[in-house]
Amino acid sequence: MFSLSSNDDFISRRCVWVNGPVIVGAGPSGLAVGSCLREQGVPFVVLEKADCIASLWQKRTYDRLKLHLPKQFCQLPNMPFPDHFPEYPSKKQFIDYLESYAKHFDITPQFNECVQSAKYDEACRLWRVKTVLTGGSARAEVEYICQWLVVATGENAERVVPEIEGLKEFSGEVLHACDYKSGEKFTGKRVLVVGCGNSGMEVSLDLCNHNAKPSMVVRSSVHVLPREIFGKSTFEFAVMMMKWLPVWIVDKILLILTWFIMGNIEKYGLKRPSIGPLELKNTQGKTPVLDVGALQKIRSRDIKVVPGIKRFSKGTVELVNGKNLEIDTVVLATGYCSNVPYWLQETEFFSKNGFPNAPFPNGWKGKAGLYAVGFTRRGLSGAASDAARIAQDIGKVYKEDLNQKKQKVPSHRRCISQL
Repeated sequence: MFSLSSNDDFISRRCVWVNGPVIVGAGPSGLAVGSCLREQGVPFVVLEKADCIASLWQKRTYDRLKLHLPKQFCQLPNMPFPDHFPEYPSKKQFIDYLESYAKHFDITPQFNECVQSAKYDEACRLWRVKTVLTGGSARAEVEYICQWLVVATGENAERVVPEIEGLKEFSGEVLHACDYKSGEKFTGKRVLVVGCGNSGMEVSLDLCNHNAKPSMVVRSSVHVLPREIFGKSTFEFAVMMMKWLPVWIVDKILLILTWFIMGNIEKYGLKRPSIGPLELKNTQGKTPVLDVGALQKIRSRDIKVVPGIKRFSKGTVELVNGKNLEIDTVVLATGYCSNVPYWLQETEFFSKNGFPNAPFPNGWKGKAGLYAVGFTRRGLSGAASDAARIAQDIGKVYKEDLNQKKQKVPSHRRCISQL
């Protein structure tokens, strides 16, 4: 890697050639690719807009969070979780694991570098990745030139804040779930949780445990499954069955067993979708809720389930059924989205929603050295699988180039001279 730089009074610009791929994102997906590339002997650069690895986990998750799946389904390539970790590691334990992972594989991201744009240069047949350094008082711009680009910003890069009538006029506190840490500060308060996914359920449960008064908005249907069946993780049980049975049969078995364990949850306002939980996850990316105690609080009415929102006013919310609730705080557990369309200048491999167009398992590789990891909607195990494929694919070409001793430096210098 080498760089050219120029300075003036207000701005610093550098151009950097990377003798390997540029990985955008230092979350679990980016780290997984980095470790697999290390195994292949391929150099790389990781760009991260935050000041730490796994910023989503470190800065935008609530304190009580644990992995929803057993640790064996969440470990990254080439390094399992420590044996002494519990089956469902805590937020802190997972962050400790990721820190150890980065250190073990000598992955040192370029922190505080926000990617502004990435575009393939047809003339040079190379990627140009432009970043802005977000740390410090002086504005500094860097352009990385590379043969391969790995998009590892993932499915949850940016918060989703829906447009709801009157929300801006609401007089109480409004925060997204990514800014929620604990229910401790909400003791005694009436809190409206907008969203009934895993985050909405867990935030509502946490509020209950801190003696707040949560109401959870359930606008559409949702699958709620027990976290464990027959002493095994529901996910593990489903994976085992799918080795022998088609998805639709596995879905039916899961729903029958869930009914025996949980009973009829529709009487509490939790209507199930017509499509089974696994099929819904595979086709629409909607993750079923794995219950960790919220259902018991819903049964006891400590968590009130309410229908969709019509509008907010100064201190109340009007629901679609005509009822009004007086509330103090709103927590938007409305999820996240990909940010790829904002910076990647490419329209063939990625769709407008920021996900690869090709369905799983073919959404990891595009054209001209473009790759994606962490967009499978299959969690950390999907990211680990894609990371291994990407590293093998890049490693093969990289080693062929070394063996043939191709000298590409002149073309790189021509590209840099055009800046």
